[in-house]
Order: sequence, then structure tokens, then C-alpha cells
Amino acid sequence: MIGILTALLSGALMSVQGVFNTQVTKATSLWVSTSFVQFSALVVCLILWAATDRQNFMTLLQVPNKWTLLGGVIGAFITVTVIQSMDHLGPARAAMLIVISQLIVAYVIEIMGWFGVERQPLEWRRVIGMAIAIAGVVIFKW
Repeated sequence: MIGILTALLSGALMSVQGVFNTQVTKATSLWVSTSFVQFSALVVCLILWAATDRQNFMTLLQVPNKWTLLGGVIGAFITVTVIQSMDHLGPARAAMLIVISQLIVAYVIEIMGWFGVERQPLEWRRVIGMAIAIAGVVIFKW
């Protein structure tokens, strides 16, 4: 149950953040806004790190697949693309397409066993579910 609630909270926060970031971008620029978002996230993370676990940052050198450390770089591009999509499509359409894209890519990662994820068999009911979700986006758009 905690996983479901956390996922729902994550989706809600992503939508609110996307709207906030889009408004900041309108007053500044795409890269100023994105830089501020990433910098403020760093500050919050450092404060929470200092208040909670204080794990040594050198443990990052122990990460077996160093390419997985690119999550922050990907995060910067997530911020940029969310801002641009919400600006062009509006929050609801952008969020729906973002979620559909996440679902499709996550499922491909699972069935292919990429990035160290345990490989899962292709299930047609999941493919049909994604097709229904895509149809829902099309219906919502028009």
C-alpha cells in the first residue's frame, strides 16, 4: 500500500512541479528555470542528507555500473522536457503523454531486462492495457 501511495504522490508532485517550472520559465528562460530547479533540489537534498543519514559521498565510487550515475543528467533533461511539453500542450495533455511514455519505456525495460532489471515475460494483457491508455489520451485530446 505504501508503494501505491508514494507513486500517487510522486505523480501529483510531478504535475505541480511541471506547472510551477513552466511559470518560472515564462518569467526567466528555460535554462535559468532548469538551473534553479536543479540547484534548489541539490540544496534540499544536502539539507536532508545532513539531517538524516550522512552517508559518505565517496560510497558513490562503489557503484558497480558507473553509467547509472547519469540519473542527475537525465533529471535535468526531464525538467526541460516537462517544461516544454506543458508549455505547448497544457498540464493535462502533457502529463498524460508523459505517463504513457513512462509506462511504455518501463515495460520495454522490464521485458528486455535492461539496466540490471530482472527480465519479465511479455504479457499481452499489459500491452492491451497500454493500448487502452493510449486510446484514452487520443480521446482526451479531442
